[in-house]
Amino acid sequence: MTASRTETVTILTPARARPGTREVAVEAPVAIEVNGLGYAVMMMTPAALTEFATGFMLTERLADTAADLHDIDIAETPAGIIVRVILAAHCAGRIHDRVRHRTSDTGCGLCGIAGLEQVVRPLPAPPPRPDTAPAAIFAALAALRDRQPLNRATGAVHAAAWCDSTGAILAAFEDVGRHNALDKLIGHIARSGAAPDGFLLVTSRISFEMADKALVVRTPLLVGISAPTTLAIEHARAHGLTLVALARADAMLVANDPFGAFAQVAASPQ
Repeated sequence: MTASRTETVTILTPARARPGTREVAVEAPVAIEVNGLGYAVMMMTPAALTEFATGFMLTERLADTAADLHDIDIAETPAGIIVRVILAAHCAGRIHDRVRHRTSDTGCGLCGIAGLEQVVRPLPAPPPRPDTAPAAIFAALAALRDRQPLNRATGAVHAAAWCDSTGAILAAFEDVGRHNALDKLIGHIARSGAAPDGFLLVTSRISFEMADKALVVRTPLLVGISAPTTLAIEHARAHGLTLVALARADAMLVANDPFGAFAQVAASPQ
């Protein structure tokens, strides 16, 4: 399963047209089956699917820990890829309560949700206070490009990175879907057995589901290079998630600071 392929294109300039090639990100349908039942079809980059399945099960609240996933089987078919997940017996009832067939695109909403009243779902304990200085976020931003080989080749994918409190990037995953990239990263963290100390950095806008996924793993801080939505800020405020948005090389916006982690910095004289 490749993440990109070379396509033949025609390159137009004001003076002429010429043949050329372009590396293009692969987007493929990936069907998620849980305990033999169809749950969702994700349009995504077909890479790191074991990590994706783990993170997806956790952020969908179908599993509580990586240990609840007894088996993950990945099969390629002419129509696409099937990821078959076997959940532990104590989690099996959840899939029967929520399963329905749906197809989602790269702007996926919330899978397995039948009505608006189900959007806000139970979360674990609130996240801890972040121990991250602004300099660490700037350092991670400066290093992120080197951890995005697929985007460097194609210009078409998002990344999600796990950074320690100094800004060093511990792991990064890419996908055509921003939420898929974050699920892959969350799955990697869960399978490693490590606590997501430091912060999560995403190359996309921060929407409700991105904040919700960060809250599931109790990350102290979520940073995005694009803007937040109103619902993401409200969700962060309601559950104590420190949120930084529009993080660029020269400035960033603290959208929610429940512990006052950045208050002292803001109060410092310029």
